[in-house]
Amino acid sequence: MAITFHPLGEAAVKCCFQEDISPALTDQIQAFCRKLRSLKDTSLIEWVPAYDSVSVYYDPWETSYELITALLQNIAVGMDTKSHQVKNVITIPTFYGGDYGPDLANLANTKNLSSTDVINLHTDATYLINMIGFLPGFPYLSGLDEQIATPRLENPRQSVPAGSVGIAGSQTGIYPLESPGGWNLIGRTPLRLFDSEKEEPFLFEQGDYLHFKSINEEEYKRIQREVEDGTYELERREGFE
Repeated sequence: MAITFHPLGEAAVKCCFQEDISPALTDQIQAFCRKLRSLKDTSLIEWVPAYDSVSVYYDPWETSYELITALLQNIAVGMDTKSHQVKNVITIPTFYGGDYGPDLANLANTKNLSSTDVINLHTDATYLINMIGFLPGFPYLSGLDEQIATPRLENPRQSVPAGSVGIAGSQTGIYPLESPGGWNLIGRTPLRLFDSEKEEPFLFEQGDYLHFKSINEEEYKRIQREVEDGTYELERREGFE
């Protein structure tokens, strides 16, 4: 596995994977992170996976850049890049259009499609979480049908509601918190992607897969109530990829 290592500030190493972004690369990054987790090394503080890199943060009082880099190089050499892991496929119920997806109709018109066509294309695919960033729990998803790929908005919104499902370029994603944003909003999910009060604050992680399911407004409000009172059961299945 070809990985280059670079200092990132005074207490981190950026591990850059020398491959094109793909599901196979995401698998390699996840395998690399599993190796880090298995070390239980107290000098390692945390690691942050991205599209084609992993940033590893360490305690400079316990170790050095040189020692950590040597450790990371050994992990890279000893990794089994062909092992298959069970993948989570998580269903994201989504109410499309209207006030919940104010850009759906315009996107459909631009693509010479109906709103129903856009919804069907968006819900037909299963999306890989390539990375999480920008906001806590914001998933950058690959696998969008090229028929509905569309540029970001020229004038970003000052406020996007939490749960909004959007499209930007060839990616789709979900805003976990209210935030400014320039993605084309086509729907909204009642699920809570990030909850800082929970022991496991994130609904999913890099390497998981998401599948969007179209729901109506009544279902949206029911699920929203169940999420708020803690009775909602997340639809999740496992499968080998």
